[in-house]
Amino acid sequence: MKEYVFFNRDLSWLSFNERVLMEAENEQVPLLERIRFLAIYSSNLDEFYRVRMPVLMAIDNFDENSGLNNNYYKAQFLINQQQQRFGHLLANQLLPALKAENIHWLYNEPIPESITDELARIFFNEVLAYIRLFRIEQDENAFFAENNRLYQAVILSDAAGIERLELITIPSEALPRLYAVNKDDQKYVVFLDDIIRNNLAYLFPGEAIKGVFNIKVTRNAELNIKEEIDDLDEDITAELEKELKKRDLGIATRFLCQPGIPLRHLYRMMYALNLSKSSIVEGGFYHNMKDLNSFPLNGTALNYPKWPALPVLLLKKEDTLFSQIQKKDLMVHVPYQNYDLVLRFFNEAANDSFVEEIYVTLYRVADNSRIVNALMSAAKNGKKVSVMVELKARFDEANNIKWASQMKAAGVKIIYSNKELKVHAKVALVKRTIRDQSQYLGLLATGNLNESTARFYTDHILLTANQDMLAELKQLFGFLSKKKKKPMPEDTINFKHLLVAQFNLQQRFISLIDREIQNAKKGLASGITIKMNNLEEKILIAKLYEASNAGVKIQLIVRSVCCLIPGIPGQSENIIVKRIVDRYLEHGRIFLFHNNGEQELFMGSADWMNRNIYGRIEVCFPIYSEELKIRLIEILNLQWRDTVQAVELNEELQNNYCQGEIQSCSQQAIYEFLKENTVSTIEYKTS
Repeated sequence: MKEYVFFNRDLSWLSFNERVLMEAENEQVPLLERIRFLAIYSSNLDEFYRVRMPVLMAIDNFDENSGLNNNYYKAQFLINQQQQRFGHLLANQLLPALKAENIHWLYNEPIPESITDELARIFFNEVLAYIRLFRIEQDENAFFAENNRLYQAVILSDAAGIERLELITIPSEALPRLYAVNKDDQKYVVFLDDIIRNNLAYLFPGEAIKGVFNIKVTRNAELNIKEEIDDLDEDITAELEKELKKRDLGIATRFLCQPGIPLRHLYRMMYALNLSKSSIVEGGFYHNMKDLNSFPLNGTALNYPKWPALPVLLLKKEDTLFSQIQKKDLMVHVPYQNYDLVLRFFNEAANDSFVEEIYVTLYRVADNSRIVNALMSAAKNGKKVSVMVELKARFDEANNIKWASQMKAAGVKIIYSNKELKVHAKVALVKRTIRDQSQYLGLLATGNLNESTARFYTDHILLTANQDMLAELKQLFGFLSKKKKKPMPEDTINFKHLLVAQFNLQQRFISLIDREIQNAKKGLASGITIKMNNLEEKILIAKLYEASNAGVKIQLIVRSVCCLIPGIPGQSENIIVKRIVDRYLEHGRIFLFHNNGEQELFMGSADWMNRNIYGRIEVCFPIYSEELKIRLIEILNLQWRDTVQAVELNEELQNNYCQGEIQSCSQQAIYEFLKENTVSTIEYKTS
């Protein structure tokens, strides 16, 4: 491979989180939505410390002379800069803006005397049942601080002036973090932390309170599944459940503390809590700011205007969805369009008398999943239902174990992936038999089969009766049922339509890029437009660099991690990278190749990351319907022309807002486009 240069993955991710912070700073965004972006930024940063910071710390400890450890310090520097912006934004913009709306968010402010009685009522009636006290002694490991739990460190002094240190739980996992109190036509928002702080005299009668400081500890979230355990489903499940219990006991990666803690007490806590190897971060006065996502006030003028989800297909009472899919490919674009067709696909499969078999992959499932309930009903109705459940979907493991257990009890055949190979594909297959003729109907998506996330993740779901493509999908389910670590020679599947990681996905994408390179060299029209969440895998990035050097114009919309450096002479001067952050989370993966005017378009579950290419089963699929292809290309064009919510990533990892004479917000434009161009273009009457 030619000596190319790449962005560091973790620094790129922090650059993306800065883009989220920029949206909180954006004065054009409604006020309460700006607070929500602060919550998203904080949640992202917590996950970074749980998942990525342990990797950077390990590299730092592994080889201090390699130079690689510099990324650990660069990450810390970037985080500190962003945290300063976070605090400045709160103090100088958001709090004054809320006051202008007659909302007094008491952020490190004295509690007005007028509401102390109401806060005392909340404390004694709601909070006190959850309070636990821990005395910090001189012994090391005297107390174990749970992962991302909130605590108050209280410095107390007795009559003789002897100080001691107590930790108090802040039970934000059981109670609201923020309370709204109305008094004398004034609206107050108060942290649970301050409700406790304001009533500490009850907990420590006769002692002087010298100081109260909020702290929290973040711990490594990685799970270690033993390699030597058997591949029996019950063994894997038991091992995973055991590891889940340990997750919150992992090595501390961050000790986050409120400013101003006297050093003697800070060191005392570090010793007692065994935090000597964690990063000591002096944060704001409050932690777990992801809790701002449930800010306890609402108001039409302070939130985004509503965009009611659009219908996709109008069906008469005597019609069925399956009959429409047989006529033409259909597509659902969530959250702009409602999720009804996806739910109906599974509901009809569960009760259609011609359906004999149903196959589904599940990665992240809604807490109260109607899709899973339909699958259980199908099994009880005598259908053969096989579900590949990915137990190792990070932070969804417990939910997936719960649903797998319930489905198994209902008669669903549950298949768990091999512990070394995740199944990240988002696909479903239905087999019908009519007059001894088999017929397949399929669902292939860019996002999870999850009706909860479908309300705010932008994804695309294809419903198709393309028998050749679905026959390949059936073969893939046959491979998945074997639970192998990787395909063996006897597992060869001649995928002509589907692009499947571990089989042909990387090779097919390389060949598609090579075709654009050859067209450019021949003077033919060429071009590549790709939208994905993350771009990390160096072989595919190097191939894009090669295409750029051949003169291929490349447009990339990459939401998060991007290791490709754009605009480097002799490497990537023909590549432009943009990011879009708006009210919905950009999640769909679309791959468009110009092919000298005969454009080919693919969609699917796969980002171009090492884990997706080498450690997962991913499925990408072609769009053959000209109607759908035209629609998707227009959606891509609307996103590329965004001059409001899009930023362009430069060679220094900076997010620069895109400029344009015409103001265009892609998500709003897509919503308006779909409102005008979907239902009206679909023939829904039965013949």
